[in-house]
Amino acid sequence: MTTIGWTLKTVAAKLGVSTATISNAFNRPDQLSASLRDKILAACAELGYQGPNKAAQSLRRGSSGIVAVILSDSLEYMVSDPVASQFLRGVGQALEQQQLNLLLFSGSSASLEPIADFVDGFICYGAPRNPALSVQLSQTRKRVLTVDFNLPGKASLNIDNFGAAMAISRQVICADSQVAVLGLRLIDSDTVTPIGVTPLLDNDSSIAHRRLDGYQAAMQQLGLSLDPMRVWHLPESNQAMAAIAAKAALTAIPRPTVLLCMSDLIALTAMREALQLGLRIPDDLQVVGFDGIDEGTRYHPTLSSVWQFSDEKGRQAVAAFLRADSQSDVRRELGAEEASVTTPESVMLPFEIRWGESTAARPN
Repeated sequence: MTTIGWTLKTVAAKLGVSTATISNAFNRPDQLSASLRDKILAACAELGYQGPNKAAQSLRRGSSGIVAVILSDSLEYMVSDPVASQFLRGVGQALEQQQLNLLLFSGSSASLEPIADFVDGFICYGAPRNPALSVQLSQTRKRVLTVDFNLPGKASLNIDNFGAAMAISRQVICADSQVAVLGLRLIDSDTVTPIGVTPLLDNDSSIAHRRLDGYQAAMQQLGLSLDPMRVWHLPESNQAMAAIAAKAALTAIPRPTVLLCMSDLIALTAMREALQLGLRIPDDLQVVGFDGIDEGTRYHPTLSSVWQFSDEKGRQAVAAFLRADSQSDVRRELGAEEASVTTPESVMLPFEIRWGESTAARPN
């Protein structure tokens, strides 16, 4: 039998009971005898009625039990990225423990409108590819936690990308090093290319720009400067683009002796290209990554990298998101004037440098 047209009210009329009885059968079984509940559920199943509208219920309660994770890019790209997958695994574990549900949403989408009314809030993992979403997140009254970037007035969770990049690179760079960088989304281009004289994207919250700043600071301590023709822009962190950039960087004259990579996936691809060119790692070329993925520990040579422990980062993101809810309640109780001077929580997570065989550096 078709389900079209059946509502709580029409089903109650059809079965000759009250709407409260139907609602109790689905949502409060303790309010009915077992035999009556079984009878009502069987009759509803025969009609094809699945129960009271969940969206309407969530609107009445003010909570749906659903948390949206806004990804920085398309779903296809993000779920294939090992770092994003680790982060989402941590988020999923933490939400399940709290009996909450996860909804994934693409950062390339046109608007938050399709989901805004049906979620309790947003965990935004990286600045969305569509900047209009950042504007909407800034304006929403629902809970928002940003991860790896900041929005004014919203809670945030990050690692010190500048400090991490500086800490690892200054251990492998020396006065006579030839340095090249394989970076991410540094300029407005859809092709793999050196940044050259192209203006950097105007994005104060970009983790890629903070990592580049860290590399440059480490070099400046040694009196070195970073040639912009040796800084490669990759639109995405994937093997195909990383291979193009690595081949070009490693065949440049003079050839790099240090390759600073803004993700482990890029670094591992670059090492494969270097080995195919007959280069010895780390004797001819030192390579460092960033993120800390398991594949880096299984590859030979093993990869030196900044570990940011993305599983735990996901779990901490959920904890910070839930704390943001209670902070929002406090701000609502304070009123608009007092709430304007409260500061949302900003969490800075630790990182760890783990040394592998891809560098000669072995600090104690």
